[in-house]
Amino acid sequence: MKRVGLLGGSFNPAHAGHRHISLEAMRILGLDEVWWLVSPQNPLKPAAGMAPLGARLASALAVSRHPRIRPMAIEVDLGTVYAVDTVAALQRRHPGTAFIWLMGADILPQLHRWHRWRAFAGALPLAVLARPRHVGAALTSPAMAWLRRWRRPRGDARNWPSWRLPAIIILDIRRSALSATTLRAANPLWAQDVLHPPGC
Repeated sequence: MKRVGLLGGSFNPAHAGHRHISLEAMRILGLDEVWWLVSPQNPLKPAAGMAPLGARLASALAVSRHPRIRPMAIEVDLGTVYAVDTVAALQRRHPGTAFIWLMGADILPQLHRWHRWRAFAGALPLAVLARPRHVGAALTSPAMAWLRRWRRPRGDARNWPSWRLPAIIILDIRRSALSATTLRAANPLWAQDVLHPPGC
């Protein structure tokens, strides 16, 4: 069975931190591929300040630089908005694939705000990859208060396709301090540069 990690997000823009998380997830979880699900519009984020989908997907394609990391805007094709529906559609479309959801530890404190988040957590295993300054908030988050009873040990990381759901694992990885917020602050016109490179 093919083993695929799903890394969803705005990728506004994509950066080396996304690649770092993906490579660490492949190594620890024994993944065949990581799919970057570039969201047309995250329902929990304002449209203001969100670069066009084409620019964000282009940045993901430029940054991924790995044959087993596959950036895509598949929610456009699936017609889904919420992660719970996207996962269900992917599972129907790829019955021979085992999926695990990857997230930075900064996302877990927001999980309880996701649409039908308990159904989402019951649909596939969750792997939380530790990032600077966010581990404490992740472990004390409302979602983790519910998920804590199903936390899996690090030593069981490669067995995730056989876990009974819900299931969550916290992975303390080699850390990267890069963030999309920092990159946008350093270059507010990054999307124009991606879509219209200087000299073209």
